[in-house]
Amino acid sequence: MRECSVFDLGYWQQRAARQTFIDQALIGGQRLSAESGATFDTINPATRQVLARVSACGAAEVDLAVAAARRAFEHGPWARMAPVERKKVLLRLAELMLAHREELALLDSLNMGKPVMDAWNIDVPGAANVFAWYAESIDKLYDQVAPGARNSHASISRVPLGVIGAVVPWNFPLDMAAWKLAPALAVGNSVVLKPAEQSPFSALRLAELALEAGLPEGVLNVVPGLGSEAGRALGLHPDVDCLVFTGSTEVGKFFMQYSAQSNLKQVWLECGGKSPNLVFDDCQDLDLAAEKAAFGIFFNQGEVCSANSRLLVQRSIHEQFVERLKAKARDWRPGNPLDPASRAGAMVDARQTASVMGHIAAALEQGAQLACGGRQLSIDGSDNYIEPTVLTGVGPAMAIAREEVFGPVLAVTPFDDEEQAIALANDSVYGLAASLWSDDLNRAHRVAGRLRAGTVSVNTVDALDVTVPFGGGRQSGFGRDLSLHAFDKYTQLKTTWFQLR
Repeated sequence: MRECSVFDLGYWQQRAARQTFIDQALIGGQRLSAESGATFDTINPATRQVLARVSACGAAEVDLAVAAARRAFEHGPWARMAPVERKKVLLRLAELMLAHREELALLDSLNMGKPVMDAWNIDVPGAANVFAWYAESIDKLYDQVAPGARNSHASISRVPLGVIGAVVPWNFPLDMAAWKLAPALAVGNSVVLKPAEQSPFSALRLAELALEAGLPEGVLNVVPGLGSEAGRALGLHPDVDCLVFTGSTEVGKFFMQYSAQSNLKQVWLECGGKSPNLVFDDCQDLDLAAEKAAFGIFFNQGEVCSANSRLLVQRSIHEQFVERLKAKARDWRPGNPLDPASRAGAMVDARQTASVMGHIAAALEQGAQLACGGRQLSIDGSDNYIEPTVLTGVGPAMAIAREEVFGPVLAVTPFDDEEQAIALANDSVYGLAASLWSDDLNRAHRVAGRLRAGTVSVNTVDALDVTVPFGGGRQSGFGRDLSLHAFDKYTQLKTTWFQLR
């Protein structure tokens, strides 16, 4: 009999049956329950089963975590290590993440419903690569010397800020943690990380692996809890030097307020999006464009901040393109997240499922037409599944064209010419990402230059790499994750001026 492998449903079911979960905070290198005794249930959305009751940290635990982080920064070895020494630790952490690849992938899948093979193939190796990349970068950053007179010398260096508060979302739990932690730790900061209450397990396990890799106690602390309590306490804390956040625009605005109400800490936000995907009639490979359009909205159940949720198609090809798209959508029918054959999984929880279904119903009431999908599905006793959905006849004033849905719902709008396409694309409060399809080089350059988005993908969708910055403008936030530019968020420039005699 063939032994089960990662490509078998049975393998993951067996692992899931024996998987254990960390249900306490990790502060100063030690597991700690909430002083209040409060907990929250973490639920597997694919089965509706309670996985664990996790300590719900509040202001008391945030105080302890910030104090531990401050002690580690002021008195511990991490900030004073040579960059090459911090590099060794972070490279070891990347190795450990890959050594625990199956476990980390399973934790994210069980927590938020994503296909386990997406986590195994993409998320875990991607997160490990982020740590490795920043580890390799840190000993290649050089200080500067300002031009000056012969009798003076001014150096400009980057120094860590101190204590970083990081609040990350549930859609890519491990990846988003890595995006914040890797550059922050690489330059010598200490961090207090609050994972989303829907998905705390991979962050807690990552922190334990970091200790195993040699990260000193207190440098990385993880406080699971509700946003209204732990998140708020972190945002208001007077001894946090910088707050980085990925999540909704609504919550991002709260963190700006918290900064103003406390110590004027730096706040860096990566918020929501309503990214457009423009398909012009000079695109020569409409089949590829349709395949990528489907990927751009249905991958990760549409729970992606930069999802290409608005499809703008030139009217001359609109009908045939929608037919191609409907065929591609069938490939994204959801299934058991632990089944390696499933390309889509469950929505993160019942609340999000209801929200997405509400958006679909409202769009149909406002006059949109259902090209395919639109149904809530029940699989293995859970109804947290939604068919990949394509809506046509979407006008620019409809809510479905303006509000972030965060689900597998694509709003399709025809356009007549280039000017109208650009106007429709830019008619949004967001500015995170955009895609366009054209085989006219001049048009591609022209349109890309006028789209108001942090990243424009030409003849692909949602292009991403650790070497290039990710982020947007307007109500999608500001600041950049990934690339060397991320160091801007976690350091400040320090000028040292020498007057020579």
